[in-house]
Amino acid sequence: MTTTTGKKELSLEQREELLQTLKTRFEKNMDRHKNLEWDKVQAKLEANPEKLWSLNEMERTEGEPDVVEYNEKNDEYVFYDCSAESPKGRRSLCYDREALDARKKHKPENSALDVAAEMGIELLTEEQYRALQKLGNFDKKTSSWIQTPSDIRKLGGAIFCDYRFGHVFVYHNGADSYYAARGFRGSLKL
Repeated sequence: MTTTTGKKELSLEQREELLQTLKTRFEKNMDRHKNLEWDKVQAKLEANPEKLWSLNEMERTEGEPDVVEYNEKNDEYVFYDCSAESPKGRRSLCYDREALDARKKHKPENSALDVAAEMGIELLTEEQYRALQKLGNFDKKTSSWIQTPSDIRKLGGAIFCDYRFGHVFVYHNGADSYYAARGFRGSLKL
């Protein structure tokens, strides 16, 4: 929900529902964030309504966001999409606006980078994707676009990852390609 002032905020009811969902997921998956306390995470969330709005967008699109890292130096929590498969509400997207504009026929609805920007999140990097896979096995049937190095993108490509045969695979495709089983996973720093 965007207010008349242009700020992205949730209603009180939406905030309470989201905080309860996040708390339940946090407590159910303590192996993702050993030694962290929910009360401290919640306090930061409540102090950052726009970040809470972004987490709600991650949840609304079935990303199942959860805390996966805490940077003590910056006092910063990091959330990743932790859904078993690439979030359903973010599939069938090409990589970026340039790729979307270049398609002449059968354009997808949007691009991964544009949707991420609208949500206030970033696509995972390859390093982040590999770190996520250490917390469980994700994308066993789907794949997820990840941040693509500019030298690859300049040549028309983009990269994505999945998890098959007990390994993380990094692949390439034309940035303008899109598939029903490919979405993107995001990260949010708080």
